[in-house]
Amino acid sequence: MPDRGTSDQGTSDRGTSDRRGPRDEIRRGPSHRRREISDHVLARGSVSASDLAERFGVSVMTIYRDIDELEREGVLRKFRGGVTARPSGVFESNVAYRKTSMRREKAAIAAEAVALIEPGMSVMIDDSTTALEVARLLPGIEPLTVVTNFLEALNLLADERGLHLMALGGDYDPLHDSFLGVPCVEAVEALRVDLCFVSVSSVSGDFAFHQEQRIVAVKRAMLKAADRSVLLIDHSKLDRTALHRLTPLSAFDLILIDDRVPPDTLRSLDESGVPYRLAPT
Repeated sequence: MPDRGTSDQGTSDRGTSDRRGPRDEIRRGPSHRRREISDHVLARGSVSASDLAERFGVSVMTIYRDIDELEREGVLRKFRGGVTARPSGVFESNVAYRKTSMRREKAAIAAEAVALIEPGMSVMIDDSTTALEVARLLPGIEPLTVVTNFLEALNLLADERGLHLMALGGDYDPLHDSFLGVPCVEAVEALRVDLCFVSVSSVSGDFAFHQEQRIVAVKRAMLKAADRSVLLIDHSKLDRTALHRLTPLSAFDLILIDDRVPPDTLRSLDESGVPYRLAPT
């Protein structure tokens, strides 16, 4: 007679494998499946609907219903035959995906950025994941006033006694984990800071671009509120397109970029006359 304990353990092992059967998915329910679909796509960037159907042991029609709901929530985006977490010229990617992208480059840029900060300054950071890396390095630079609309940065710095933390309110946007809209813009306009760090989705020619108008409005207000502004960009954002033109590169006092920039692009920056600094990775 087979040992029940061994049989149950084998069932458990199969339940945690890469392929789950239909009974597993029925028991787990659609909400749990959608969370796992989201995690899977965020880890891989893009996945086909047929691959998801096979992985989760459900029909392609069910997967498309899941994808529709995840797109409605702003977590993922559909494309023909599948779903993606990657950005496009019109949509920015989810903050969870952006945090996994170009991490080494962003950390190198942040290390260069904090060298510009001195105790006693007021510093504003936007809701970019590159600026989040700057936020991780702020404890220890005291005293310091930090202003941001990025909820994750606020939570990260909330317990740091040496920092005076100012939250920019507005309409909470779960896709970006930040506060946006007219209230946020008005809150920024009421301030004046020493230094502002922002990032963008793309740089093309002599301009910085972003996909979303509501993000553009907040970033423009931040740049106007600062005595000095610094653009933080990794090399993957160069020569890409995005829908909205944010500002000329000449609006920034300095551009910080990782050292994996192609030589042709560096020549373009030299010709623009915009000061830049390469962050060694």
